[in-house]
Amino acid sequence: MSQSERVGSRQLAVAGALALVVLAGCGGQESKSGAGPRLEDPGPVHVHGLGINPRDRALFIATHTGLFRVAEGERTAKRVGDRRQDTMGFTVVGPDRFLGSGHPDLRDRLPAFLGLIESRDAGRRWKPISLLGKADFHVLESAGSRVVGFGSDFDSRRTQLLVSDDGGRSWSRRPAPDDLLDLAMSPDDKDHFVAAGRQGLYSSTDGGKSWRQRGPDGGLLGWSSPGALYLAGLNGAVSRSEDGGGSWDQQGPIGGEPAAFLAEKDQLLVALHDGTIKQSRDGGVSWTVHSRPQPTRSGAPPG
Repeated sequence: MSQSERVGSRQLAVAGALALVVLAGCGGQESKSGAGPRLEDPGPVHVHGLGINPRDRALFIATHTGLFRVAEGERTAKRVGDRRQDTMGFTVVGPDRFLGSGHPDLRDRLPAFLGLIESRDAGRRWKPISLLGKADFHVLESAGSRVVGFGSDFDSRRTQLLVSDDGGRSWSRRPAPDDLLDLAMSPDDKDHFVAAGRQGLYSSTDGGKSWRQRGPDGGLLGWSSPGALYLAGLNGAVSRSEDGGGSWDQQGPIGGEPAAFLAEKDQLLVALHDGTIKQSRDGGVSWTVHSRPQPTRSGAPPG
């Protein structure tokens, strides 16, 4: 996700949801059931995160207006339930088990900052783990019991980098090397981080306690195996590093600026800003369309 997509996310979340309510109140297409006006659901646009569910290999798309699912072999994303939670940070940690952060659906009686939340039923229901009302993570990564989050503190509105070693129940503060766009953890060393920020790339080998700048270019990161760290640059070019970010080889162009990026052992997935999802099965050299957003008619959320 680009930094421009992250700025003002809380205000966008509230304004976007209020706009839906206002539109519903001013009219729209009446449903045949007489249940009230229906609005066009734009589908999975304004994407924040991607994840593959190990249980069924479905792709989950976390967006500004809810969570969407694309079943394996399909090309159309379907909304998960009727929730319009703004899931800013998102990561899949196990079969049907997701971690997230962001802002609630306006129907939920929850604080504006969700802290760290968890779903154990593939995104249908979420419950708080910690920092409810205190933190909004825009970058969220997990490996085993370690969770790393970067985002805003509610009280000060300052950004912070936090690390947990007990699944997100307690946290330790780490120095952030930059205003981070993304962060990846080595698949074979939980203390080896590579982070991308406004000013470039950084690496840490002590769990984020100290950092070293590794390059001038930022972007979105994915670490699929020890020798396969990928960078999706904001210019749409994909590079691969086999030495943890020390050197990079250019792979191929995506065909647009990435909004979210996911690296798995057998494929790379990227979301563009119009909601199109592209995939590569040759390490980023070539890209094809995985799925596109398809607007659907849906009931307007209650205010």
